[in-house]
Amino acid sequence: MRIALDVMGGDHGCEPVLHGAKLAFEAGVPLTEIFAVGSEAEIRPALERLRLRDPRLKVVHASEVLTMTDKPVEGLRRKKDCSILRAMDLVKGGQADAVISTGNTGGLLAASTIRLRPLAGVDRPGIATVIPTDSSQFVLLDSGANVEAKPAHLVQYAVMGSVYSRLCLHVERPRVGLMSNGTEDAKGNELTQSALRLCRGLNLNFIGYVEGYDLFHNKVDVVVCDGFVGNIVLKTAESFARCLVGLLKQEFGRNLKRKAGAFLAQDAFRAIKNRMDPDAYGGAPVLGLNGVVIKAHGSARERAIMNAIRIASEAVNHKMNETFSRELAAAEAAMGPLLSAAAPQPTS
Repeated sequence: MRIALDVMGGDHGCEPVLHGAKLAFEAGVPLTEIFAVGSEAEIRPALERLRLRDPRLKVVHASEVLTMTDKPVEGLRRKKDCSILRAMDLVKGGQADAVISTGNTGGLLAASTIRLRPLAGVDRPGIATVIPTDSSQFVLLDSGANVEAKPAHLVQYAVMGSVYSRLCLHVERPRVGLMSNGTEDAKGNELTQSALRLCRGLNLNFIGYVEGYDLFHNKVDVVVCDGFVGNIVLKTAESFARCLVGLLKQEFGRNLKRKAGAFLAQDAFRAIKNRMDPDAYGGAPVLGLNGVVIKAHGSARERAIMNAIRIASEAVNHKMNETFSRELAAAEAAMGPLLSAAAPQPTS
């Protein structure tokens, strides 16, 4: 297992990312090599501070960084030696099996699409984000890559989300739902109504429309939507989680009696915090590319990076992309003219 790790694009510099690589080595993640891609002048001192001398870690120098303020496509044109492009080139050239980056999301999507290209049968790659619930989790796809989706894109997300849930989250028969403003067939808009008809022809455990009420009560394992809706759902969930934690701290700190209650319940609160911790999921895979690409949060620390490496390793070991291609081809063959009619038409 060979990982190309873009160490330069995050909020905290390269050291937490390299520390995550060290934790992955120590945790026994099956790794042959990790390529730390970025400024050698910054990476080498960080490696010394961390006492990271594992021979499986190789430094690949990149003289430029695509920052969070760079416009993705324009920045990639100007910064041809940036760490994101160098990491992608390692996968494109067969030297690495997966890319992990904490950097500019738009830049990562553009670089991966340009360098790796979508899989056969995939029109637009999508970001799959795992969100915890009261008793399990669900995959939200797409959570921000493709804001102008066609019905065929949602069909592709349904297939890929089901595969990802099955292979990497170990859900035996994932329940796939289409995000809408109600569960009745008459709900939704033109996009979701077309996608609903198509998804019912798939060989999946498709349960139809789901709405906001369904997401956090173990009613669905894969939630399919366009990137516009998905990004709103994701950020709303993240914001509410932070708000809830703040409210609990505020209320339990109001008087000594409540503080005593909080002290007695601290183990329960710690368990809840751990279940809601995004670092446990490492990052969000970009599904539908000729290669495994994981987008870690810009503020990710070492534990998140370690888990991103673990997720990338599992995706490669389970031959996730080969399964995508096989099941997408089967879906297209089974649905035939219906899927072709819903596919985006080429522009002149």
